[in-house]
Amino acid sequence: MKFDAYKELVPILDGMRAKGELEYTKDAPLALVSSFRIGGPADFAVWPYTRAALLDVVIALRRLGIRRDVFGNGSNVLFADEGYRGVAIFTTKMNRTVLRDGILWADAGASFTGLAVRALQEGLTGLEFAYGIPGSVGGAIYMNAGAYDGEIAQVCRETTVYDPAQALLGGISEIGGDAQGFGYRTSAFQFMEGAVILGGKFKLKPGDPAEIKAKMDDLMARRRGKQPLEYPSAGSTFKRAPGYFTAKLIHEAGLKGAAVGGAQVSEKHAGFVINRGDATAKDVLTLIEQIKDRIWQHFGVAIECEVRIIPER
Repeated sequence: MKFDAYKELVPILDGMRAKGELEYTKDAPLALVSSFRIGGPADFAVWPYTRAALLDVVIALRRLGIRRDVFGNGSNVLFADEGYRGVAIFTTKMNRTVLRDGILWADAGASFTGLAVRALQEGLTGLEFAYGIPGSVGGAIYMNAGAYDGEIAQVCRETTVYDPAQALLGGISEIGGDAQGFGYRTSAFQFMEGAVILGGKFKLKPGDPAEIKAKMDDLMARRRGKQPLEYPSAGSTFKRAPGYFTAKLIHEAGLKGAAVGGAQVSEKHAGFVINRGDATAKDVLTLIEQIKDRIWQHFGVAIECEVRIIPER
């Protein structure tokens, strides 16, 4: 059935590509689009240029019964070695940012760091914490991304989302305030089956550009000094355990530098599992389980992986 569905999908994608609405690749190696530099091929990888094109693809895939997942720039994802049986959609070509009536609006695929730079250019403060976070705006909203005492929940006024459960009503809605359900590394969008974040609106405050720039530079310097940015990774591997600093637990358990194949607990920051160059997804997952087991055995603390595993286990 999938073969027949793909036979119908290809002309749709070809037509949209001919109109300049998207790019797509068959048997796309996901290691090339993942910050971990790990992952086998996807049956198809698609890069829409606009919200309308993204929705057209999502609706077509739903009609054809083809699996799909939507990603930003693959910065918080571990793709399986076997690849992805379906259509992986990446939003990075949807990257507009607009300042309108004091609200900074951004497409889901806009760079989160780029949005912080745009805020600086407009003399707006509140997004300094985002500078250096490698994800997209959509991914940041989905995860309620944060760092250095800042997080999306503090600045995201409203999220535009497509919800297939509301398709008969048009499917697109603006969800704002507490309805976004932001919590520590979570949001309401994680629990909306099949939902696709299209963009966000950010309410920021006027600030002094020199002070904003100084804070951004300081946070970037701290990142470079403490994080293993020289190696591929998916960022911080584990969520913060309530009442604990997870990286400190990993360090105290003697796991700094521990390795499985090409995957290693960073010797620079124990909260990061890095790819030393030839790691597989199996290496990473095995190491993650070893870390979780050791922390439980030593401290009786259950830690949770922050990285999105695709396909989900």
